[in-house]
Amino acid sequence: MIYTMLIEAWSALVANRLRSALTMLGMIIGVAAVILMLAIGGGVQKQVSDAVSGLGSNMLIVTAGSGRQGPLSGGAGTGASLRIEDADAIAKIDNVAAVAPSTSLAAQVVAGPVNWATQVTGTVPGYFTVNAWPAGDGRLFTDREDRAGARVAVLGQTVADKLFGANDPMGQTVRIKGVSFTVVGLLEHRGQGFGGQDRDDVIVVPLTSALRLLQGNAIRRSIRIISVGVASAAALDQVTDDIATLLRRLHRLRAADQDDFSVANLTAITDTLSTTTAAISLLLAAIGSISLVVGGIGIMNIMLVSVTERTREIGIRMAIGASRAAVRLQFLLEALMLSLIGCGIGVAVGTGLAMLAGRFIGFDTAVTVFAVVVAFAVSASIGIFFGWWPATRAARLSPIEALRS
Repeated sequence: MIYTMLIEAWSALVANRLRSALTMLGMIIGVAAVILMLAIGGGVQKQVSDAVSGLGSNMLIVTAGSGRQGPLSGGAGTGASLRIEDADAIAKIDNVAAVAPSTSLAAQVVAGPVNWATQVTGTVPGYFTVNAWPAGDGRLFTDREDRAGARVAVLGQTVADKLFGANDPMGQTVRIKGVSFTVVGLLEHRGQGFGGQDRDDVIVVPLTSALRLLQGNAIRRSIRIISVGVASAAALDQVTDDIATLLRRLHRLRAADQDDFSVANLTAITDTLSTTTAAISLLLAAIGSISLVVGGIGIMNIMLVSVTERTREIGIRMAIGASRAAVRLQFLLEALMLSLIGCGIGVAVGTGLAMLAGRFIGFDTAVTVFAVVVAFAVSASIGIFFGWWPATRAARLSPIEALRS
């Protein structure tokens, strides 16, 4: 019986092609909007997650305070409040797995006739462990090379491309502030980070070499950042407090003095960003869902018109023995078919728009199975919900009155 009703429902929709197409249009637009919004929201969440995970897990960032030059005050990290001795002391705190002091400066790097302005980071080998950043080619420099102040460098992929193009940079020489460094490795490709900055646009050299050869005499022993790897996520808050207490004591700060450093918990930042992006995704999907409700109202209106037009047909069905439940089911199936066909077309349109959006935005906007399942489930619910009243109205018609119309 159900199969026969489905055939009849399809015949009724085909007999009124234009009206059926216009009825489904609202559902198509609504589903496409929801699919697109969920794809963009999911892409944003993945972008944020990848950007943070690329910085390393269970990680704290200790940054120097702001510096001053006469009446001018610099931003965070520009001061000379952190020193190598601070990093050594932090390494002795319980639950600290690794410590990587580093300093950075902007410099024009030269390789033969080519030059490129980039960021030069001076650090220790532990930096690559804390930041989970292995070599993509060649090798990383060693503790021995750092202690000896060796003139070796590891290039980010962008710097290698700009300076050497398609040529192999291994063993080549680059000059930083007039000092020659030998390229021993290439860092694994990272891509864009927060704010769209290129994380591959960097050169990493041993910290000792950077302090002795590249950094000015006034801040010879100062460092800008200390990356701290913590043994477990549960210990992050305690280690954060311990670092703050330790540095205030080492820097001889009084109770009324403000910290001349800052400690950032990347895990907390990740959780906040994930919560925010998830809320944005739900908001976008909710906005798109308004079109689904509009589409459902369109289905209800058209089904009411259909009941009015087919009153005599309903009377004949009941006169030859069709039950009220069968009549109700017939019209419900028509509403459900309209809704699901519109949903299927909407999913196809939304998927295509998501793929186009991904190309323009520059990150992955893949449509998930979950989004498709939710779209079909919501569409079926809307078809049943908004089709119930017209179907019930049809089932309540008196056979005699229906035949007279």
